[in-house]
Amino acid sequence: MNSWFLAAGITALGVAAVHIIGGGRDVARPLLSSGLADEPKRVLHAVWHMVSVDLVLSGLALLYLARTDGATPGTGLVAWFVAAHFIAYAATFLVVTLSVGWPRPLLRLPQWILLLPVAVLAAAGAA
Repeated sequence: MNSWFLAAGITALGVAAVHIIGGGRDVARPLLSSGLADEPKRVLHAVWHMVSVDLVLSGLALLYLARTDGATPGTGLVAWFVAAHFIAYAATFLVVTLSVGWPRPLLRLPQWILLLPVAVLAAAGAA
């Protein structure tokens, strides 16, 4: 069993749980009760659900890769893909946070702190 992929998968599923529970309370509910027009509100809500599904599927894929122990063709490619998209997620939060000009910006949208370890663990497993 590849312990890097196992750690990445468990971490990714933890990130998914935080996103679903915390994001539902802190982001989705306020968004749905806001005065934003219905169409952008529904699109943003759908995107939030799309990310939820992506986080869960990524965690499950990493757990599957942990079980195969690299014996399945394409394992490295899938792991690098998951690592790359978690890097992209983390970078997106960092860029948005740093572009606003908030004080203590790295703690304003701390999602990157959860996303980056998954990328590092998945990359370590793929290397």
